[in-house]
Amino acid sequence: MASPTPRSTGGSNGPFCGYNLRADVTSGFLVFLIALPLSLGIAMASGFPPIAGLFTAMVGGLVTSFLGSARLTIKGPAAGLIVIVIGAVTELGAGDVEAGYQRALAVGVMAGVIQIGLAVARLGFIGAIMPPAVVHGMLAAIGVIIISKQSHTVMGVTPESRAPLELLAEIPQSIGRLDPEVLLIGGLALVVLFGLPKLPYKALKRVPAPLIVMMLAIPLAMLFEFETPHDYEWFGSIHHVDARLLVRLPASLISAVTFPDFSQIATAASIKYVVLFTLVGSIESLLSASAVDALDPAKRASNMDRDLLATGVGNTIASVIGGLPMISEIVRSKANIDNGATSPFANFFHGLFLLAFVVLLPGVLQQIPLAALAAMLVFTGTRLASPAEFGHAWHVGREQLLVFVATMVITLADDLLVGVFSGLALMLVVDLVRGASVGSLFRSRIAYRRDGAVVTLAVSGAAVFTNLRGLISALSRLEPDVERVVVDFSGCSVVDHTTQNRLHLIADEWERRTLELRGLDAHTCASTHPHCAKWKKA
Repeated sequence: MASPTPRSTGGSNGPFCGYNLRADVTSGFLVFLIALPLSLGIAMASGFPPIAGLFTAMVGGLVTSFLGSARLTIKGPAAGLIVIVIGAVTELGAGDVEAGYQRALAVGVMAGVIQIGLAVARLGFIGAIMPPAVVHGMLAAIGVIIISKQSHTVMGVTPESRAPLELLAEIPQSIGRLDPEVLLIGGLALVVLFGLPKLPYKALKRVPAPLIVMMLAIPLAMLFEFETPHDYEWFGSIHHVDARLLVRLPASLISAVTFPDFSQIATAASIKYVVLFTLVGSIESLLSASAVDALDPAKRASNMDRDLLATGVGNTIASVIGGLPMISEIVRSKANIDNGATSPFANFFHGLFLLAFVVLLPGVLQQIPLAALAAMLVFTGTRLASPAEFGHAWHVGREQLLVFVATMVITLADDLLVGVFSGLALMLVVDLVRGASVGSLFRSRIAYRRDGAVVTLAVSGAAVFTNLRGLISALSRLEPDVERVVVDFSGCSVVDHTTQNRLHLIADEWERRTLELRGLDAHTCASTHPHCAKWKKA
């Protein structure tokens, strides 16, 4: 049967224009199969009850889809926020997990409100100006932390350590105490997650790997009778299994609703986590939305201020009812595109399917073994902290690797906020050493000249991430009939990687307009990468 003709919902540039309902329902269902176990796992790894992840994914789908969210993004909980959330629960609760959970919800509400304010103030450009080395260094550190924590759960062991590096060092000890039945489930899940993409069978690759994991893990947990407390012997060792190895959910959605506790919101610890929730959540979400736009077959550019507004509203609502913070999640969004989504309706249906499953089949969810969820998070962590990221940073320039490693190491050794700001400060130092003046770091000097359908933007001083907003604004104000844009950097002492990378991403979204970067031949290059940093020698 032929696919139905795409239908427009009004304005030619609206987020729902030209949607294909059948394609969006299909994609929404397939993304739901991925989001279901991941949402549960991310919630548990964050110190929240499992249902909190589903609350967030449902709000992200049912609410934000109609608030101007980027067209093809999927909103929901993300592994990149696990470290921040569990840190808030631990520090704000001071040993009381329930109190920490409720106080972390208050932090989420405040962060959501601030995100709404940032969107109203048209500060959605924040994600565009963040240096990739800092962002990837932060994400790599988060990946290492996830691996360090979840590896023990895959083996059915409760570690004694708490710090990431200590948890990694404790893995050999946990291997000696592992539960064979739990490891069989977790190990099999890892084999599927890592092995499926390498198989040569395209048809099999279309099946979501998390679905295959669930189809294997749930029957095994039932075979091993995890729901019934009992001991078993394995090569002389006695192991105990019970329902604590499975997902536990409340009797109903209504009974699961938990309200925030604002009693500690004015403390220094709460304020720190409000900043972290807002900063990291906004940056991750905006970067993901921008990346998804680049993957959109129709090359439609989303309004990042509107997307940040949708994220802020979603975060506020999710936190009020007991959910995790949300972002535009890149892995689920890419799956959404790969499955043929055409509009925000796909995100809406993904949330609707989640709601229906939780209401109609809660018993199935309670058969999911935690080891399988932990395996999914370990897989996610390895993607965030992939060794390939080190190679990419080196290829772009040695200073990029320096900033990447510094951000990652400081985050692991100290704190996420300290790591991010250290990376940004180091990037500024690099720009100053290469010849940028202090005054040029935060001020854009751009001369506009038009000749027919060609516009030239002559940039002087420095073109770096701290003043990139001016150049982005100048490009956004170009007349519709401009066919060619020349950005002339001949008057710049320093042109960083972030600036060049962002310009090319913007140009990729243009349909009938070309971009030329001029005046860089006289500059020294940091590497052979086409977008590497360039500067003039004194």
